[in-house]
This record gives sequence, C-alpha cells and structure tokens, in this order.
Amino acid sequence: MSKKRIHFVSLGCPKNRVDTEVMVGVALGEKGRGGWELTDEADEAEVIVVNTCGFIGEAKKESIDTIFEMAELKKVGACKKLVVTGCLSQRYPQELSTQMPEVDHFLGSSDMLALGRILADKKNTTPRMLVGNPADWVIKASDPRVVTGSSASAYLKLAEGCNRTCAFCTIPQFRGKQRSRPADDIVREAEQLAARGILEVNLISQDTIAYGRDLPKDQRSSLAELVRRVADVKGLRWVRVFYLYPETIDEALLDLFANHPRVVPYVDMPLQHASDAMLARMRRGHGKDRQKRVVERMRKAVPDLFFRTAFIVGHPGETDADFAELVSFVEWAEFNHVGVFKYSDEETARSFEQDGKVKQLTISNRWRKLMGIQRRIARRKNKALIGRELEVLVEGPSEEHDLVMAGRHAGQAPDVDGQVYLGGGEVERGQIRRVRITQAADYDLVGDVIDEAPTAPKKKKKVSLKVLGAAT
Repeated sequence: MSKKRIHFVSLGCPKNRVDTEVMVGVALGEKGRGGWELTDEADEAEVIVVNTCGFIGEAKKESIDTIFEMAELKKVGACKKLVVTGCLSQRYPQELSTQMPEVDHFLGSSDMLALGRILADKKNTTPRMLVGNPADWVIKASDPRVVTGSSASAYLKLAEGCNRTCAFCTIPQFRGKQRSRPADDIVREAEQLAARGILEVNLISQDTIAYGRDLPKDQRSSLAELVRRVADVKGLRWVRVFYLYPETIDEALLDLFANHPRVVPYVDMPLQHASDAMLARMRRGHGKDRQKRVVERMRKAVPDLFFRTAFIVGHPGETDADFAELVSFVEWAEFNHVGVFKYSDEETARSFEQDGKVKQLTISNRWRKLMGIQRRIARRKNKALIGRELEVLVEGPSEEHDLVMAGRHAGQAPDVDGQVYLGGGEVERGQIRRVRITQAADYDLVGDVIDEAPTAPKKKKKVSLKVLGAAT
C-alpha cells in the first residue's frame, strides 16, 4: 500500500526548525514505518503542516501569508488537511481559529507530538484546537526527529523558554519560562546525531548562557561542562554555541573556545544596543561599558574569534544621539557578522506602552546606515582571509550556481552567515575539506580545495524541508 504524502513548511528560527524536525519524525515514524512520506511539492500532499513564527510583525505576516497560500491547495491540490503549529497559534489561538476556517487543526509551540494524533485519526474526531500549555514539553533524545536539509549539520536544543524580561520581546509569553534539558539527555542526542553522520552540532536555546540554572541541584551542569561533553562525542568535528546573553563568561567556556579542537571559535551574542539609555529602556540589565568589557575579554581570550551579534534600531525612545552611540560601538567592535532588526511594536510587549515611538522612515534609514557600515567591516574582514587555509564543511551545490559547490568555514554559521564557493577539486556533500581562500566579497568567499579527497562516504538520502526566515 502506497504511503500518504505530507508537506512541512518551517518558518522562523532554528529552534522552530528542530520542532518541525520532531514533527517530521512523528509522521515518518521509526525506520519510516509511520505510514507517511515527505514531499517537497505542497500540491502533492494530503496533509500540509505550517510551523509558524509569532515573534515580530514581519514574521507574523509571513506566517499568515503562508497559511493562506497553503490553504489554496485544499481547492486546487491534493490537500485534505491543513495543520498550523508553533508560536503564532500559541500566541493567538482564538483569533486564528475564528479568522482561518480553512485550517483543520491548530497546535501550539509545545504540541509537536500531538501531530501523531491528527495523522492517525481516520474518522476526523480529533479536536480542531490542540493548543496546550507551552510549559508542558521539553524535547528529549527519545523523541522522534528527522534532521532535514543538511546531511552533516544539525541544531541541538539545550532548553525551552526564557526567564528574561526584555521590553521588546514576547517570547516568554508563548514559549514559557526556561526549562533546561538534563545534560545527560543532551549528550545522548549528540551521540545519536553523530551516529547518523552529523559532523557539526549547533547548540541553541533562547538564553544559552542561563543553561541549567533552573534544574535541580543534583542535575545541574555548567554550560562549559556541557559544551565539553558534547564536543567530546566521538564523530563530531564542530560544536558551535548560539545565543549567549552578554553576562560574564566563565574562564572554562572561554578556554573551550580558544583551545578545544572541536569547539569552533565562534560566538553568537545578541547585544541589541550600545547606548546606556536604550539598554535601560530595553530592560537588558547592563550598560555599554559592560558590553565593551565582555567583547574585549572574549577577543583577548580567543584571538581567532568570529563574533556574531544582533541589534535593534528604532526602539521607543531611541534618539539620534543613541543611534550615533550604536554606530560608534559597531565601528569600534568590528564584529564579523551583525544582524540588524527594525523594531516591531508588539501589543503585548512592555515596550508597546513606552513613549518616544520612532517614525518608520527613521527606523528604515537607521537600519540602512548600520547595515552599510557593517557590510564594509565584513568585507574588510573577509579580505583579510585571502591566502589563508581553512577547513570548510561542504553543503552541496550553491543555490545561485548549480554547477558550483558551496560550504562554510568554522566562522560561518548555517542559515545566517555567508558561504565559501569551492573550486580546484572534486568534493562531496558532507565532507570537511582544506581550502585556500582566493577571493572575498561582502559576505561570501571563494577558495580552492587543496587537500586530497577522503574515501567517499556512504551516500545518504537528503531529507529536504521548506524553511523560510531566520529570525532569532
């Protein structure tokens, strides 16, 4: 009997992507025995699942547009059931239920396993609304999961939720308070990923520096100890850490970044602003001087550090002087990678009630100026890599040029940073190869493969997944 087809669209951040991969695992089942097969073509699928983002205005619009686009396939495609999951349905369950009669089922941000109930229901008796308490679920190594997209790189979630009270952020409202996973369970999943051929593990959570603080004392582990244990898993080559809050980083973690052969010298630390007045309005709990000390200390401890950060422009109260401070800070710090976000006035965020709202034109102009400054910094840093030899993880044909293979060096994270376009030798997806950099652009590099090809690995079928957006 032929299997029924299911199509997934995953929107938003890498944490959402992991949730989608759990739902893919639910649908496909152990060793593909779940009765469903994945299809890249939405119009061929009997069930379509849209995992939404509800963080900021642009992400919400993208989610809503995608839902309506997929709903059209109930009229002209094979779709018999449309399921909407994730942060948007967690945040606005009743509103979506009323305004989207086309949707057959709604799941929240912690209801990934409930998809199995919907897929197994042949009599259509499952309730339409299955949005539960966001605090009810934390991913476990025993949960079904199918890594999508890359055959050699995967995200690994350390925790769910967040305990911060940043003025602009609504995530704790629909993701709940922080719930850290026990270290043993995280290491177990890292071992499972390595056994499947994963070479790069990207450690993620909403507030990674706070990992473990909410666990009982007998289960508590420092972040440094956890990172070391994951990096020591046999078969892994790169371990990357995302979303560190700008607190004091302990010496043990800095030592791993500087000296452990499998912990890449790459840090993602969203700073959000650099004006004391704005950091106070944003409720970040620190000022510009501390941020400068953190950056200086990390640069000194890890000389080859690749530093990614993110800033918000146009937050209520941001003056021309505040923005000038931010510009000066970016020019001083010379980060490798910067994401700049335009402030989104979210109705349930604390900042929504603040005065001093900034005009949209001003926000756009500030965004354009800061991005231009960072583009020049990134180009200069990339040009400094010309002539250097770097290890590059080969990801496959370039999206821009089918005949050119592309990959990433350790200073380029998946989905958010640039790529290295490869020449000079035969390469296979999933290899880590030695590459000499020959050209540099604003964000991307070109290099020649200079090492000998390893024994060809056993080829694995790549599971693809439509992923849109990369908000953090």
